[in-house]
Amino acid sequence: MSMGFGPRRLRGTQASPRRSDLDDDGAPKARFRQLLPYLLEHKKVLGVVIALSALGALTGLAQPLLVAEVISRVEAGLELEWLVWTLVGLVVVSALLSGYRHYLLQKTGEGVVLSSRKQLIRRMLFLPIREFDERRTGDLVSRVGSDTTLLRAVLTQGLVEAIGGALTFVGAIIAMLVLDALLFSLTIVVVAIAVTTVVTLSRRIRVASRKAQERVGDLTASVERAISAIRTVRAANATHREIDVIDKDAEGAWRMGLQVARISALVVPISGIALQVAFLVVLGVGGYRVASGAITVASLVAFILFLFMMIMPLGQAFGAINSVNQALGALGRIQEIIDLPGEAADDATTTQNVPTLADSTQPALAFQGVSFSYPERAHRSEAEKVVAEEIGEDAVAALTGPISLEGGSTRAPVLTDVSFEVPLGARVALVGPSGAGKSTVFALLERFYDPTAGVISLGGSDIRNLEREALRSQLGYVEQDAPVLAGTIRQNLLLAASEATDADCIDVLQRVNLESVLERDPAGLDAPVGEAGVMLSGGERQRLAIGRALLAAPPILLLDESTSSLDGVNEQLMREAIDKVSEGRTLVVIAHRLSTVVDSDHIVVLDHGRVVGEGTHSELVKSTPLYRDLAKHQLLV
Repeated sequence: MSMGFGPRRLRGTQASPRRSDLDDDGAPKARFRQLLPYLLEHKKVLGVVIALSALGALTGLAQPLLVAEVISRVEAGLELEWLVWTLVGLVVVSALLSGYRHYLLQKTGEGVVLSSRKQLIRRMLFLPIREFDERRTGDLVSRVGSDTTLLRAVLTQGLVEAIGGALTFVGAIIAMLVLDALLFSLTIVVVAIAVTTVVTLSRRIRVASRKAQERVGDLTASVERAISAIRTVRAANATHREIDVIDKDAEGAWRMGLQVARISALVVPISGIALQVAFLVVLGVGGYRVASGAITVASLVAFILFLFMMIMPLGQAFGAINSVNQALGALGRIQEIIDLPGEAADDATTTQNVPTLADSTQPALAFQGVSFSYPERAHRSEAEKVVAEEIGEDAVAALTGPISLEGGSTRAPVLTDVSFEVPLGARVALVGPSGAGKSTVFALLERFYDPTAGVISLGGSDIRNLEREALRSQLGYVEQDAPVLAGTIRQNLLLAASEATDADCIDVLQRVNLESVLERDPAGLDAPVGEAGVMLSGGERQRLAIGRALLAAPPILLLDESTSSLDGVNEQLMREAIDKVSEGRTLVVIAHRLSTVVDSDHIVVLDHGRVVGEGTHSELVKSTPLYRDLAKHQLLV
């Protein structure tokens, strides 16, 4: 594994794709061959469909010949004998084959959507955290929902049927050529003009379809943002303003949808116009040729029937081109996510197993000259563009660091040359003002990001040489905002400890003083917590998140402001619970309330991303002005 500690090249800094791989609007372009893996997953069923289509084509091609024979026999005054019943039988068989083929195509289309969603979700949930920093949740959800749905149209709107229709098309052409070469020549000119027009328009459909899906993604993101913060929106009397924003995104999606509809509206009637023009030509010229004795009435009727049989699969082909190009527009957005490297891409070169901390003579955790800057964003959201227009680029750069569309730069450092150790079994606290970089320390420990310089070690091993999942199994992390997932209490507790029993869950809830939640709902552990835990108080959400970490029983606990939402009584109970579970474990705590960490074995003071002091509470009061000021403000000295 590479041990270079310089800035890594992240999204937006990679080599630009070739122009041939981009659509007209500069977005990644999907190609038809990228659809093939989704189709080939169902190759057996598709083989049956194609066989049924071939049988359907043969039964269809036989019908005009039988009709011509019927007309000839009627003209000659001969008995029809078995011809009528054979014709009826062919019609019935053709209908049955068509219905079963339609069912198989629908079933296969749903399978394509399912497999694409599974692949997209699997990739999405393993993306590096930086991708979630850049992308809006609603847009990602839209790719899983509406974009994948468009792949169904590849099958259900004519692609495979067009393959079967090609047999009918070729058979009809041969029959028409045999019946009358002159009429066939006139017909093929009309068809060639129609095909050329469709191919030209189809290129515009792909670009317009992708833009339409992007606008749907913007709409989904706006709705998700408003709903997730609905209480804040209502309290700020901003409901109407949010509706206006969402309305604009909805109108944007509507406009792009209309653009696709306008282009499609030009494609759809072409087959109808081609049929009408060809029919009129054949009727006029064919009638003249019948009158002149060049062909018979039966031959003209058969030719007209074959004409309809040729135009019908041609219409299917036009529809297939339309649906495939819309699907390719959506597939480009799907492939954009699937082609991103997963978070564990670097883990392929890991060389070490996670050390057994209990047997290690090294510190449990150690930072050695660690510096870190958050990766530069490759693009801005629409909201950020509006802010930039309002306050100016310089102000944006002062707040977030410059945003370089060319890539290759990073924001101002969050951590600079940070070094400290966490002894095995010790309780270490990180303190400092907001923005000092405390939570970033935890983000680096969890390998949500890797440092731009320096080394972070676990039991003496560089964590970049360890697989992320194995590393995280050693860490119990309670985030500052204590996220709770929609679902039940049990589902939240089992997130990190799927094998835990109900007794284990009840025990850990008692240890974090949360048994009252079980008592107030007869569902007990199956009591719902609501979206983002809205049915729990802030303190209850925090205690549930802590209980979730404790249930996994990792050797190292990382608690980020774990008591910030608790009142005095529950804070004391929580401290007692943490005291119990920290026995035999290493504990790293981030806290603004110094009262919760004054009895720590070691305290690290951070300010503006640098370590400005280390020691015990009494030592820091004497040696570190910043810590002394914090302690004075909290009446601890």
